[in-house]
Amino acid sequence: MYINEFGQPLGPLVENWQGARFPSPKVLTGWGCRLEPLDAAAHAASLWQAFSADSGAMWTYFSVGPYASLAEFQAELAARAQQADPQYYTIIEASSGKALGLASYLRIDPTAGSIEVGWLHFSPALQRTRLATAAMVLMMAYAFELGYRRYEWKCNNLNAPSKRAAERLGFTFEGIFRNATVNKGRSRDTAWFSILDNEWPALRVAYEAWLDEANFDSTGQQKRKLAEFMPRQG
Repeated sequence: MYINEFGQPLGPLVENWQGARFPSPKVLTGWGCRLEPLDAAAHAASLWQAFSADSGAMWTYFSVGPYASLAEFQAELAARAQQADPQYYTIIEASSGKALGLASYLRIDPTAGSIEVGWLHFSPALQRTRLATAAMVLMMAYAFELGYRRYEWKCNNLNAPSKRAAERLGFTFEGIFRNATVNKGRSRDTAWFSILDNEWPALRVAYEAWLDEANFDSTGQQKRKLAEFMPRQG
């Protein structure tokens, strides 16, 4: 903490700060996962099939969906794909070529060095898998490579699975924004989480150790939990 000539405290100096770079949509690959910029024509049918395996519960905390038909769903994806922020990616299983989920960067602020990951649509086949973690790590790695200082995760405070996922990945809970918005006619309190750039190096080591093939048996089951690799707090 710095005290200026008026006796007022100031935050640490960020030396040579020029801002981060806006993400250019590109393919991200690793650990059997491929993230492709959303292409409605190429991805909609596969995503529709994957999402159809869900009872409908996966749409509860989203402001949109579910959709009545593939045509309606594809039209929505086509509109999303035209946006720069949010910037959408399709999560693809590299071995099968199947599209199993969606994710995006949003609230992209290069000047402040802040970026959020969100709009996470994980099909039943993707949920709680190595592939899902790989997708999140690939997006995080790209964001910090672009120079962002703050990587955010926000969700409905009642969405317990999303909050558990953030905590498992090492995000720090920062608090709740009460009455933050209205989704589908219902009030939403939003839980905020973040990872900072100085936390990323140690987390990356943990992620890579957990994702290593040696940590999984022949059936794809983990041998050790991610928590066992995470850096100690305090």
